[in-house]
Amino acid sequence: MEIVPTGNKTITEFVLLGFYDIPELHFLFFIVFTAVYVFIIIGNMLIIVAVVSSQRLHKPMYIFLVNLSFLEILYTSTVMPKMLEGFLQEATISVAGCLLQFFIFGSLATAECLLLAVMAYDRYLAIGYPLHYPLLMGPRWCMGLVVTTWLSGFMVDGLVVALVAQLRFCGPNHIDQFYCDFMPLVGLACSDPRVAQVTTLILSVFCLTIPFGLILTSYGRIVVAVLRVPTGASRRKAFSTCSSHLAVVTTFYGTLMILYVAPSAVHSQHLSKVFSLLYTVVTPIFNPVIYTLRNKEVHQALRKILCIKQTLD
Repeated sequence: MEIVPTGNKTITEFVLLGFYDIPELHFLFFIVFTAVYVFIIIGNMLIIVAVVSSQRLHKPMYIFLVNLSFLEILYTSTVMPKMLEGFLQEATISVAGCLLQFFIFGSLATAECLLLAVMAYDRYLAIGYPLHYPLLMGPRWCMGLVVTTWLSGFMVDGLVVALVAQLRFCGPNHIDQFYCDFMPLVGLACSDPRVAQVTTLILSVFCLTIPFGLILTSYGRIVVAVLRVPTGASRRKAFSTCSSHLAVVTTFYGTLMILYVAPSAVHSQHLSKVFSLLYTVVTPIFNPVIYTLRNKEVHQALRKILCIKQTLD
């Protein structure tokens, strides 16, 4: 990124304004979001430990779930420390740090979009083709899908960051958001950001609508397959498994599409911050709460871990 002096001043850092307009609530927000952040870390770590420690959970569904937990721990940790800092004092971030935060967060969010689509496809195979599922979702194919989602996320957002890095920033340096997001950042550019904006829009449409279309297709086929199952426990179990994933998908994709595919739908920066909170804070809470509370196999693994710990104590 080219840093351009304005008079005697050179831009070396950005100021993240966050929720600057409601200072009377900053301390309360700090307490609440600190508790939320700790819960996200502990909750997702428990899922990872439960799956890794239990041989019974070494299945594609839970391998994808572990990767989802890793993604949410990482991208929440990329954003929330600076947000919490902003509740106590002015949150500043260097130009390089802003680009790095934008790159890591965007890459992980893109990877999660793709991973959620993979998880829907996995559920479709498990429900629609139960006898052939072990062959269709073998270990090598499962790990190949996981690696592809991670690499694709970093490749896509690497291109966006490379374009943003070519822009000139000559002031002002206040970003009206609690993290380095694309729209507020390019809005501060002194040079023409249209190439970066158009490229980001195209990539956003590609990385959001295509996986979301695959998810809808998978769930459409799942519904058809489940309706063929005789009414009873098997049907309820299938719908219960899918409803957990669908709740995460609805919140995550819904907010991202509004912010990046149809940004004109958000008429104020305040509303934009609310939507940003939904996929940076609310969705990572959904993962441990929904998947853990509604999954008996994870329950059993966690109880086993706790029993072992009590025995050792």
